[in-house]
Amino acid sequence: MQPKVYTSDEHRIPADKIDQHAFYVIQKLRQAGHKAYLVGGGVRDLLLNQRPKDFDVSTSARPEEIRSLFRNAILIGRRFRLAHIRFGRKVIEVSTFRSGDTESAGLIVRDNEWGTEEQDVLRRDFTINGLFYDPENQMVIDYVEGYLDLEKRVLRTIGQPEVRFIQDPVRMIRLIKFCARFNFDIDKPTFEALLSCKQEIIKSSQARIFEELLRMLESGSAKPFFHLLNQYGLLKALSPALGRHLDKDPEKLLYPLLEEIDSEVRKNPPAPLDRCLLLAALVFPLFHDHIRKEATSRDKPLHLGQIAEEANRAIDEIFHPFFNIPRRMRGIITFLLTTQVRLVPLEDRGQRRPRVPRDPLFPMALQLLKMRTAAHPELLPAYTLWTEASFSSHDPTAPSPVDDYPRRKRRRRRRGRRRPGGNPDAPHAG
Repeated sequence: MQPKVYTSDEHRIPADKIDQHAFYVIQKLRQAGHKAYLVGGGVRDLLLNQRPKDFDVSTSARPEEIRSLFRNAILIGRRFRLAHIRFGRKVIEVSTFRSGDTESAGLIVRDNEWGTEEQDVLRRDFTINGLFYDPENQMVIDYVEGYLDLEKRVLRTIGQPEVRFIQDPVRMIRLIKFCARFNFDIDKPTFEALLSCKQEIIKSSQARIFEELLRMLESGSAKPFFHLLNQYGLLKALSPALGRHLDKDPEKLLYPLLEEIDSEVRKNPPAPLDRCLLLAALVFPLFHDHIRKEATSRDKPLHLGQIAEEANRAIDEIFHPFFNIPRRMRGIITFLLTTQVRLVPLEDRGQRRPRVPRDPLFPMALQLLKMRTAAHPELLPAYTLWTEASFSSHDPTAPSPVDDYPRRKRRRRRRGRRRPGGNPDAPHAG
């Protein structure tokens, strides 16, 4: 197959937007006699005039050859063997051209068959991700008409969509991700395959799906993503409780929270929000629904242990049985959720000076309240009260909020008093 080549006059990718470390990797691979190109999402984002999150390289060099060329390279993965070349905190991901069966409808369990650049493109997911870029000659190389699909703003699989979704169901999540991020249309055969194959999603690796969900929470397009994920039926397969809640969402809590997350991400793109905070925001509406129901069904107010139990129940409902939340992450999410009830109690106890906990996670809990306040302005008095108390608690000249609460007086022991059962002849201490 002869590719279509687009010159710099046609694609107009500025040379100064190419990451210098990725350019160095490509040059060094070529000097060693290998082919090498920028590939995938980085090329797509450059053509869309967006800032790429990363620059991936595809090459004819085998993983061991890549490691021998770069002392700062490590090899990772079994199912998909590739190299990570580190430059400080930055990682350039380098993969070897692969071949593979693109026509048999079976789940891909290994993907380490080496091939040519054309074979490598044909086994990728969507045409808009199947473009190579040669930064030395400033050429876009297109085997699958991905350049034209970018211009038409259309999402289309490479090959038969049903087969490609069955081979790797995560591609359906990625399809919805690109639809949400770029507001692209899905071509008809690809959309019909999405609807017919949606139950295949539970055959995916939970770690890969979980990572895609986290990335979308960090993307600035979380609200449209979860809306489409629920609309097309994949959310109910992955998290039935969250899908049901979104269909009802009696107090309209989740979508406004996701919208506020998107706003925060767009304001500070280089500084992502903590992932525990993002997941706590996702769980909060269901948790809030639980504690409201529990509070109305009990005569006494809920104590902290009961609130923590409801937080864990909400986490389990949303993420089990498909997802496994790491223990540390679960503990932080539970703290953030239970602290929300402390910040905004279920019952009005009258305004009183708050006591700021000395927990390093408290600022994150206050940040979650800030998101809730942006979505629901009636929470502003509570947020203002706790924010002012938090600032004053960090001022060494300000009175501590803890000092406003009475402490129990410790009874001093009288000196020289003999303890029961002690030696009467022993000298008294001091």
